[in-house]
Amino acid sequence: MLLPVNITLGVVLAVLLAAAATVAALASLGRSREILLAGLRAAVQLAAVSLLIGWVVHSVGPLLVFVALMYAVAVRTAGRRVTRNHTWWWAALPIAAGVAPVVALLLLTGLVPVRGIALIPVTGILIGGALTATVLGGRRALDELTTRRGEVEAGMALGLLDREARMEIARPAASDALLPGLDQTRTVGLVTLPGAFVGMLLGGASPVQAGAVQLFVLVALMVVQAVAVATVLELVARGRLHRG
Repeated sequence: MLLPVNITLGVVLAVLLAAAATVAALASLGRSREILLAGLRAAVQLAAVSLLIGWVVHSVGPLLVFVALMYAVAVRTAGRRVTRNHTWWWAALPIAAGVAPVVALLLLTGLVPVRGIALIPVTGILIGGALTATVLGGRRALDELTTRRGEVEAGMALGLLDREARMEIARPAASDALLPGLDQTRTVGLVTLPGAFVGMLLGGASPVQAGAVQLFVLVALMVVQAVAVATVLELVARGRLHRG
């Protein structure tokens, strides 16, 4: 076991969370309250999920409901991060477009069985990756369109369609959302040993098996994130997702 679940662990976690919030406050980052709430929320949610997973892994019905819940929470989280108006629900499209085909392929090929113990963590990783890519891509694209509004209007004045003008300005900024995933993949094994690799080793798998699983996760995440960024960029360029 990597970490003992005891009072010491709780105290260390509390100290680390307080340190993160304090640094954010001292540096005037404006996120100290969000850091504290995120940490407390994570503790509550993980405790609940730990108890819930033991039940849903034994039945397909509850399993699918749990996966749908993960997706719904991801959509709302991503959408509200990108925009606060009524168009936030369009975040459902890039997340689904990225995750659904990959999960379907894994299920059809039998690489991932329809069992909670396998489907939940794999789907969760992919949904989490799509969420991050959607937020970063959507925010960067909308920020760029706001900052360079004059260039968009100039492009339209030269004869470009609305979508084309927005796409020319937003595309380079939105593509930056792929950088975290690319850097993680390029440096895996050299800078970090990601969670899937470590988890497999702790579960008794051989280093080769653990490496194969981690490679699969990283490649699948690159596909999911590329599709999510491309989709959210298209939504922004077409004006479906906006801050107006």
